[in-house]
Formats: sequence, C-alpha cells, structure tokens
Amino acid sequence: MEPLNAIASVSPSGDAVEIWAGTQSQSIACEAPAKVLGIARDKVKLHDMLMGGGFGRRGNRDVEFIIDAVLLSKETGRPVKVMWTREDDVHNGRFRPISAHYLKAGFDPSGKLTAWHHRIAVDRVGPYMDPVRYQQSGGKDFIAMLGGEPRGYDVPHQLVEQLYRDTGVRTNPLRGISFTANKFAAETFIDEIAVKRGVDPLKFRLELLQKTPRAVAVVERVAEMANWGKAREGRGLGIAFIDYSGSQVAGIAEVSVDRASGQIKVHNFWCAIDCGVAVQPDNVVAQTESSIVYGLGMSLIERITVKDGVVEQSNFYDYRVPRMNEVPPMHVEVIATDNHPTGVGQMATPLIAPAISSAVMQLTGVRLRHTPFTPERVKAALG
Repeated sequence: MEPLNAIASVSPSGDAVEIWAGTQSQSIACEAPAKVLGIARDKVKLHDMLMGGGFGRRGNRDVEFIIDAVLLSKETGRPVKVMWTREDDVHNGRFRPISAHYLKAGFDPSGKLTAWHHRIAVDRVGPYMDPVRYQQSGGKDFIAMLGGEPRGYDVPHQLVEQLYRDTGVRTNPLRGISFTANKFAAETFIDEIAVKRGVDPLKFRLELLQKTPRAVAVVERVAEMANWGKAREGRGLGIAFIDYSGSQVAGIAEVSVDRASGQIKVHNFWCAIDCGVAVQPDNVVAQTESSIVYGLGMSLIERITVKDGVVEQSNFYDYRVPRMNEVPPMHVEVIATDNHPTGVGQMATPLIAPAISSAVMQLTGVRLRHTPFTPERVKAALG
C-alpha cells in the first residue's frame, strides 16, 4: 500500500552516501547506488527500514526509487527524500506478466493419471527484474515458470514447456510470483479432470498424493475444517493444493454467484498449512491471512489495462483492492511438524483463484478460466 520512497544523503565530496529505505534486497540497495556514483560499495551506508508493502516491487536490481533520491541528493548537495505519488506508482508499475496455458493429461488402462503436459506462453520477467541472474542462467526465465509442474502429485511422466512472449511490457514478480498464474491453471485442470471422470475432486487429489504424507495431511485437514461434502444451498465449494517450495498448503473456498450481476461472493476460506517448524505460529497465521486477501484481489477485481501505451488506472478508485466488507472469514490452521522451515510469506495466495473457479464450477457447472473473475466475465461465461 506504501508508494515507493527513499531518502539519500550524498557526502559533499560525492565519495559516500547514506540511504534510508525499505528494500527486499539489501545487497542490491547498496550495489546499485555505488555503481551510479562510481564509489566503493563499502561507502554506501544503508538504514533498512520497515516496508509498507514490497511483494516483489522493492527487489528490482535497478531500485530506481532509491537511485532517484541518490542522484537528486548528489545534484543538490543535501539530503533528499523522494516519495512517488500514488498515480506515478500505478502508471509506472512493473506488472505481473500475462500468460496463457495449454494442459493435457494422459492415463494408463486402469485410469491412473500418468502423463502431464503444461505449456506456458508468458512474458519474460528476468530481463526486467534481475538481468544479471537472467544472463547467468543462459536466458532461461525460471522466475516465470515456478509452479508449472504438479509437484507432490504422483504423475510419473511430466513435460512443462515455456514459450516466451515479448510484448514490451515491463514485468515483475508479484506476491506468489509465477505460482499464482501457473497453479491457477494446474489446479483448475486437476479439478477439471476429476469432474470429467466423475470423481470427487478431494478424493482425486488424495489418490494422487498418497506418496506425499504431509500433503495428504493438509488436504484432509482443510476438508475437515470446511466440512467438505456438506450440501450448502446456493453455495459451492472448491479446493486447491500446492507444494510451494516444500510448504504444503491446501485451501477451500465457499462461494455464491449472483447470476444477474455476475458478482462472486466468497463467504468463507479455509486453509491448512504445514511449513515445517513454525517458529512464530501467530505470524504464520497472519501472513497466511494476508496472502488470502491478496489472492482475493488478484482473483476477483485487481486488473491493469493499457490503452495506446498508457496505463489507464491511477489510484484506488479505479484500481480496486478488496475492502473490509469483501473479505470473508478466514480459517487458518498451522500443522506443526519437525520438518525444516520452508516459508509462509506468500504460500496461500496461489490457492485462491483455482479454489474459487472450482467452487463456481460446482455451483453452476461453468468453469472460469480467465482471471480476474470480473462480473462481466462471469456473466459472459454463465450466458
């Protein structure tokens, strides 16, 4: 929620700089100003401040919001505080890449899922976010492909392909990184397979996860929390599971749909997470709730449009984020284990879109495949 900002004070001789900024990469926040000023890195003193939100935007290698303050301080010979306006922040954002997905599944004679093909067409992220690591990888854009494989599921033959698109849009990781888009496609497809084969989506996942006991535990627990299988008049349930960097996360959304307006309402969201040793369980719950809210925004309303090369949104009046009255009760349970800690910062965000899509499918028989699920898109799908 915090616009980009930084304070810099370049020494009168120009051979040192002191910086106050919130950053997701302290090393880069020192390295980039040193390069711009032509000074040694140890001549950069960084005061790492708390951030009012980062989510990928404060980790770019060029950290331009810091460089703005550094160059202005050098030019004026005094400390300078730079704070972007909300409008500048939105207009000059670095956006999550557009992607399109093609998935195909193969089965053996007994009906077991044995082959998985996921082809992803996506804008490059690495050249904008971190060109150094992108070049070191030989031009492979791993950061756009995370979550493309059905990790945790017992599928012996897997092929995940990347087709680059170069639209010229300046892209960036966004909370959940590429898991958010890639798992939306993958988990929705898992649900489609189950529905097409006449198998309960929960049961289908549990069968595929039998070799991953920790995954089974979170899926079974979230099903118990949500009372999966209980009929709810006018409402549908959808489930999603993710192995995110070793953290096992499962979620269930309870939704209703106003067919006249196309408006989706999420009434409850249940989530179970096994992130290994939970050092601070209360913080795990808080981070997971935050991830859910973020996922709700990206799934239902948050959208950037570009016309004639210009971003059309300016502020929160036309780039909407979830309001308090739009956030459902969130029921989060941490399953404590003695496994190595594997992270919680954004693990639940990619659950939301596939869970909502599958809940709408259960309720209406219509599959939503394009996020965000705006009322216009929902009405068109239902129509």
